[in-house]
Amino acid sequence: MTSILGFRSLLLISALLGASHSFAFVMRPSLSRYDLPTSNHLKVQPFHSRVTGTISHSSFQTDLKLSSDEGGTAVAAKKLPPYPKIGDVVRYTDLDGGRKDGQVLVGKISLIQPVLTSNPNEEKQWLLEISELDDMGDGYFGDYPMRERRFKKALRKLPEVSPVLASFVRSADAYKVPMDENKEPKPWYDQYRMDGYEGPAAVKIDQEVVESDAERYSDLKGMLIRDAAIVGAIGALFAQFGYGTEDALIYAAGALAGVGYLFFLSIKTDTLGSPTAKFGKNVSNLRFALPFFVLLGVAIKNIYGGDNKVGFETEGNILNTVTKDQFGAAMIGFLTYRIPLFLRQLQPVLGETVSDVLPGSAGMAMKMAQEAASQETEDLVSLTNTDLTTILLVCGPSGTGKTTLVKKLVSESQGRFIEPEWTDRNLAGAQFEVMDRRGDFLKVESSGRYGLSIDSVLNGVDKDSDKEQVIVVDADVELAKSLTRFEGVRIVGVWVGLDSIEKIQNRTKLQLESGEVKIPDGESADSVLRARVKKIVKDIEYGVISGIFEFTILNDDIEQS
Repeated sequence: MTSILGFRSLLLISALLGASHSFAFVMRPSLSRYDLPTSNHLKVQPFHSRVTGTISHSSFQTDLKLSSDEGGTAVAAKKLPPYPKIGDVVRYTDLDGGRKDGQVLVGKISLIQPVLTSNPNEEKQWLLEISELDDMGDGYFGDYPMRERRFKKALRKLPEVSPVLASFVRSADAYKVPMDENKEPKPWYDQYRMDGYEGPAAVKIDQEVVESDAERYSDLKGMLIRDAAIVGAIGALFAQFGYGTEDALIYAAGALAGVGYLFFLSIKTDTLGSPTAKFGKNVSNLRFALPFFVLLGVAIKNIYGGDNKVGFETEGNILNTVTKDQFGAAMIGFLTYRIPLFLRQLQPVLGETVSDVLPGSAGMAMKMAQEAASQETEDLVSLTNTDLTTILLVCGPSGTGKTTLVKKLVSESQGRFIEPEWTDRNLAGAQFEVMDRRGDFLKVESSGRYGLSIDSVLNGVDKDSDKEQVIVVDADVELAKSLTRFEGVRIVGVWVGLDSIEKIQNRTKLQLESGEVKIPDGESADSVLRARVKKIVKDIEYGVISGIFEFTILNDDIEQS
């Protein structure tokens, strides 16, 4: 690296000196590359000039200062390590790894924060939160699945980590890290540069995004409280018909306490990061006392007017007057607020709404109300968005046969379904480059020759055709994410998969053996297979939680699918 950077430095110096200034340097011939002097200094012998410049490379900066010394030789300063930044790939050790000197791990910096000290004159120290990366073999390190990621965090002081010169390999969805002779990650520098470091650069805050998020948060908070109140009212009605008025009233009081619990919890959330955060936390702690207040109210009711006629003759704890049935009604009522929370978490997974799960007439009434509201919305859309483009989005992991399904659908639909046209770089010429720079492409093929433009998707149908045509997009997860960001489209999502990871893995093995999937130079079939399976798991996670796929096809049989 010293030789290469040194040669680039000389090229820069020659440009600065100009044609009228000449200089000389000494190189030793080599079979593979030019070797500059092996010392830490780049020696240049100028004839007429003195140069001061700066060389920038990646995230580090080297001050190149050239001046004549006693021997007429200029000396260039040694390059400095980079400053740390969020997202950097680093090497660190874990003393719990089973080795005496610690297990060497690779991770990404996810947070940088200062260490507070009582002495203001003490040199500022920095603490890093590192997200561990999964060792996939052959020098590849990738993110852990989402469900494991939260358990793979570590805190290290800045001097305890070493930056790694890693490169992201899109085909493997992982970072390629150079390894040393012991097959361990090779650090770029032993430590980060710490002198003059002032912390992460401030990120410009988009106020429109903040206001939009605040509005969405307010809507979510109101929705949760409203849902808890509705489900609590429905539960009180069931308690009235099943157990009588007294238990229904106690259940309703418990449900009201559950709504209060959500309300006080929202106070804590509203004041986070504000000067009133401590006050908000103290007020929100009242939510833990609400069930006690309900039981206290039941006990007082029993003492003064209950059927058991205990009056003031009760000895010991006043709550001893609460019967088991009363206690059960109050606690079940209080925990009712969890039901809508649970159902909303299941909704993206099961594709069901609350109305689908509620029993009997309650579920039927809610479903009828939703259908009426949906019909009104569809009528409004048909009146105001007559030119809305319908897109049939067919998405799924690689190896599930979604492309074959799309081709078969298009060929047998007699022009009803069509695919958007891709722009050919060879035919479009300079226009392709212009479109690429403007960001007009939703996706550019890995070869770089073909690009799928936004216009080809939105305006791909023939509006003069007698048939109502629909655009069909064969998409991977990244393309699906891009499509969902656009307005003016109606997306019908279809997820294509198999009923087990093993089947997808077997199909991928067949694609590797047949040569349909190419193995990049420097990689093995096993490393490509591991990387693909890891990406497939992430794709399936998106398919489950995104909520944009209305239909799922298990493509075990192409004809049945």
